[in-house]
Amino acid sequence: MNDKEYELWKKTVEKIVSENKTILEEFEFWLQTKKLSIKTINNHIFNIDFFINDYLVRYEPIKAKDGAYEIGSFLGDFYIRKAMWASKSSLMENIVSFKKFYTFMVEANKTNIADFHEMKEIIKNEREEWFNSLEQFDSLAFDYEIDKFNKL
Repeated sequence: MNDKEYELWKKTVEKIVSENKTILEEFEFWLQTKKLSIKTINNHIFNIDFFINDYLVRYEPIKAKDGAYEIGSFLGDFYIRKAMWASKSSLMENIVSFKKFYTFMVEANKTNIADFHEMKEIIKNEREEWFNSLEQFDSLAFDYEIDKFNKL
């Protein structure tokens, strides 16, 4: 990537992150109207912020409205490898967060309902695979730590 391409990429990312800030504020307000606890709201905001500002923006700047199709690669790979807190329960929490977030996005006319339905199909069809990938990754990490310990 040359300097000109980098500057264009940087401006694109800055614009998307700014848009994401507004979307997250609107999402937080929407969650508050659902009478959820502050802790639950904060968990949903954290999960979606990680997705839209760390994952979607990092590799190829993608807007949140276009991100529903990315859930499989995010939860099935990136999240498992990059989120040290990844567990079966946190995967389930993320699934709930995604469903709430994209429900909000549809209700706010910020994304297409067909994308929302496709995301739900991806969750339905790939969820067990994500859990298996997490289990395999955790097993490999544990085996690596045991090998390191045994070499001492």
